[in-house]
Parts: sequence; structure tokens; C-alpha cells
Amino acid sequence: MLRFISELPQDKPIAGVHSVPVLDNGNLIMVWDRDEQALTTIGGRVERGETLDEALDREALEEAGVVLGKERIPFACWYWQETNSYTVWLLTRVESFLDMPQGFEKTGYVVMNFPTAVGLVTKLEGEGERSRILTKAGQLTGRL
Repeated sequence: MLRFISELPQDKPIAGVHSVPVLDNGNLIMVWDRDEQALTTIGGRVERGETLDEALDREALEEAGVVLGKERIPFACWYWQETNSYTVWLLTRVESFLDMPQGFEKTGYVVMNFPTAVGLVTKLEGEGERSRILTKAGQLTGRL
């Protein structure tokens, strides 16, 4: 179940982390997953021994060649009953771009404004959680 938050949840483990990186001009970066045929936020599983920040930084580099800024605003979480854990979403800034390492992920990034991202995701998936996440992130960009 999706829930909007202002702090990271403390009651269960956080097993997944996603970012919504924002550029200085207010546009966001998402990734296109060629296998899943989905436009998605940047993220994945937290690996053993990793902090949330380390996982977020690693996923951003692997999936999009993006270096994230240090300011991170938690704004959404999804509770997975099957694993009794959360996936969290954080709003971040893009610090810089690097070449994507060879052989890492199968995705590439796309840059767009928030209304376009919400419209594309809704067109591809229908009204759903991902469009709600993007709408909320767009509302919070002024806090970065």
C-alpha cells in the first residue's frame, strides 16, 4: 500500500529505495526499462551492508549515470506485506552526469517536466500509484 510520508518509516525494514532526481530547471529524470517496457523512477533493492544513501547513489549511477546531491527528501513509501518491508521514494537533486558503466543496467534515462511524466505514465499504465508518486514529487520540488 502506498503512503505519503515526511520521514523514513522506522517500524519495518526498508528493502528498496527509489529516487526522483530533479535538475536545476525543475525537470525530472526517469528511466526506461527495456525489459519491463516501463517508464519508472530510479531505484532498486538495498544490498546487504549498504546504507539507504549508498543504495540510492549506486542505483542512480547504474541505471542512469547520475550522481545525486546530498539533500534527500523522503516523500512516499510502499509496504510489502509478503516481505514485511518498505520501498521508499526520495526527492533529490542531480549533481552531475557520468557515463553509464558498461554492463550494469539495461535502462537509460529520459528528462521531462513533471506534467509530461505524469501524463506518459498514465498513458502507459493508467491511473495508478506511479502517477501518484510523480504528482506528489512535483508538488514538493520547491522544498529542494
